[in-house]
Amino acid sequence: MLKNINKHHFLLHLIVFIWGWSPILGKGISADALQLVWFRIAITLFLMAFYLFYIKASLRVSYKKLLQLSGVGVIICVHWLCFYGAIKVSNVSVTMAAFSTGTIFTAITEPLIYKRKFIWYELAIGVIIVGAICLIFSVEIKYALGILLGILAAFTASVFSVLNGVLIQNEKEKITSPVLSFIELSAALIGLSIFLIINGSFESGFFEITNRDILLITLLAGVCTVYPFIASVNLMKHLSPYTINLTVNLEGVYGIILAGLLFQENKDLSVTFYIGFCIILSVIFLNAFLKQKFSKA
Repeated sequence: MLKNINKHHFLLHLIVFIWGWSPILGKGISADALQLVWFRIAITLFLMAFYLFYIKASLRVSYKKLLQLSGVGVIICVHWLCFYGAIKVSNVSVTMAAFSTGTIFTAITEPLIYKRKFIWYELAIGVIIVGAICLIFSVEIKYALGILLGILAAFTASVFSVLNGVLIQNEKEKITSPVLSFIELSAALIGLSIFLIINGSFESGFFEITNRDILLITLLAGVCTVYPFIASVNLMKHLSPYTINLTVNLEGVYGIILAGLLFQENKDLSVTFYIGFCIILSVIFLNAFLKQKFSKA
């Protein structure tokens, strides 16, 4: 039993470490954010199709559910565009620090969507996070656009995560996580393609990306998207949501450490930046601790 638990914990940390490579690969890809996101979604769908065929999953859903999933898919697309756009105009460290503000957005969106009361300590922690971001903003003003895009990426991530929670728990029409994700990403690809056609970007030059970029985007889609998703869904059967959410917070830490090692970003950022990020990380872990404590009360 203990051996199985240790195995699941190891796999969880491996998945979070893999997720920490997502911004690193995004930084290493020379294609712009629009190309990166379009090709990532397209390759992810291609790979997921094999998995869905293997498990013989049915994609049949009601028209109402299809519209709901499509709406969430568009939000996911905006999230990825903001996330990788932030990396392109700033760097990995700034993006991951700004992205850590997702806690405060979840503290607001979850009660509104689930129609429950706001939790005082979540809002208090949110205020502290805002203060830490302002601290970072004051010393890293040259990365203002990256910080704003990173915050928007955090907001959209909190929205689609909460909405997915509602959709997958709907008793009237059960839908599995793989099918839900496949339909959402299909809608994201269609929506992004329509946008590119309208603004005139969807032309032959759009598909002219380097072999190196194709390789990195394929790694991003297969290793950092499809595999972690399938593995993390299975882990939910063996580990508590508290354990999973607490460990996922390490993604930002891994991303910043890797960015320092590979891109020497630590030389471009002030000590104040790291103080601000440590404050954010500390209260995120405090939030997880308080959730665990009050859930047992």
